[in-house]
Order: sequence, then structure tokens, then C-alpha cells
Amino acid sequence: MTKIAKKNDEAAKSKDKSAPLTAKEEWSEFAKTAFIAILLALIIRTFFFEPFNIPSGSMKPTLQVGDYLFVSKPAYGYSRHSFPFSMAPFEGRVWDTQPERGDVVVFKLPTDTSIDYIKRIIGLPGDKIQVIGGQLYINGEATKREALPMARMLEDGENVTRYEYIETLPGGATFHIYEDGNQQPLDNTPVYTVPPRHFFMMGDNRDNSMDSRVESLVGFVPYENIVGRADFLFFSVEEGHSIFEFWKWPWTIRTERLFTDIDPIRLTPAAAPESDSIEAP
Repeated sequence: MTKIAKKNDEAAKSKDKSAPLTAKEEWSEFAKTAFIAILLALIIRTFFFEPFNIPSGSMKPTLQVGDYLFVSKPAYGYSRHSFPFSMAPFEGRVWDTQPERGDVVVFKLPTDTSIDYIKRIIGLPGDKIQVIGGQLYINGEATKREALPMARMLEDGENVTRYEYIETLPGGATFHIYEDGNQQPLDNTPVYTVPPRHFFMMGDNRDNSMDSRVESLVGFVPYENIVGRADFLFFSVEEGHSIFEFWKWPWTIRTERLFTDIDPIRLTPAAAPESDSIEAP
């Protein structure tokens, strides 16, 4: 009788385990799964990669409106701005690595840290930066620029033509830039001397970028304000469309931009020009 009772008890337990979950149990399991998923997403976003999208054309041609990219958090270490809502209770950076000239970075706007900007590092601490007649000078020497055929594009329903150059910074970082002309509002500046632990940022669309040349808005960017280095595009849709409009993807995805590396090409020291000593126009 004891063996029979034991078998019946085990069968009852087995039946209980295979029984459908109650509504309360289902919600409990869903809440646990959701919590784990959110926790993993926060860990990845905080310590590894954070997604951003490009809402403006200030970094054309490198980044286009509608691009979605990942920013590497470990690239320069961590500051309080690496964490959601800048809530980490410490100053400075930990495990920091010096950014390189030419890196594209996301940073908190110095005049309003609730706003994220993305620009290219042009000036390192101690550098002297100036623009004369549209030509960029670093420490008194003009950067090398190679003219390309005029770039034609459609913006806000209008055909736009811009000058396109390949620019090479001291150290060998090379990338494409756009110019509307050589006498635009930010094409003639004073000399900016970059303070310690600060950086000078500029957009690749030089005449359509609010960057460190605009001291009242951006100015020098503290090292602590840098969120991370822009690494690669993971998605891209035509301007005016959203990543969430999945029913339009077959026609709006820019497949040629998917998984594009954002890092600049870096010439070897032997191939990299120091600078061109040319007269400013």
C-alpha cells in the first residue's frame, strides 16, 4: 500500500508540473523575463555600446540624416555621462584612454548636458586651432586638402551643390568634408588654444555645423563630457523616414551604408603629410 501511495503522489506532482500556468503565474514569468531583458540592455548600453541616430546634416558626408550607429563606451573609459541620465556619483574618468585626432565622438553639449552632439575631434589639449578663408590650421600649419568633383545632393526637396575635399590631419587621419564656400560665417576665426583635458570639435559639413567654433554654444568640450567613440552604422534609412516604419524598408533602407565603419582612414607615418604650408585665400 505504501508503494502504491508513493507512486500516486509522484504522479500527482508530475501532473501538477505539466498543468497550465495560472494568469498570475504567467504575469510573474513575463515580469521576470522582462526584468532580465531590461537589465541586460542597460548593462550593454552603459558599459559597451549605445545606439544613436543622426537627426541633422552637420557630419555629412561621413554621416547622413537617417543613419543609426553604435557608440563604443569602453573606447575612452567611463565618466558620469557614460551612465543613463549622467547619474554616476563620481567626477573625471576611470580606465581612460586618450582620444585620437580625427575620431568621431558623441559628447554632452557643455552648455546643456541633456543634449548629445556628434562631431569629429580636430584639436587635442594644447593645440592651437584656427580657420582662415575656410582653410583649417592646426598649430600654425594648414592641413592638407585634396579637391574632389563638386558634390550634388537633394536636401529638403532642393538640389544642393557643395565643394568636397579629402582632408588629412596631422598624424594621418583622413576623411571627406563639405564646404559651401570659403567666406561663410565660420570660415574666419580667431586662434583657439585648447585647454588641458578639453577637445576642439568640428563637423565634416564645415559650413553647416554648430561646433567648437561657436563658443557660446559648444566651445571646448571637457574630456568628461565625451560619451564614447562612434564605431559603425547598424542601420540607415532615407532622410524623412523612420527605422520604425518597417513596412517601407524595402524602399527606404540604404543598404550600401549598413555596417559602415566610421573610423577615419589613418595613413602610416611615412605616408601622412605633416601639413601644407599654403597661403590662405
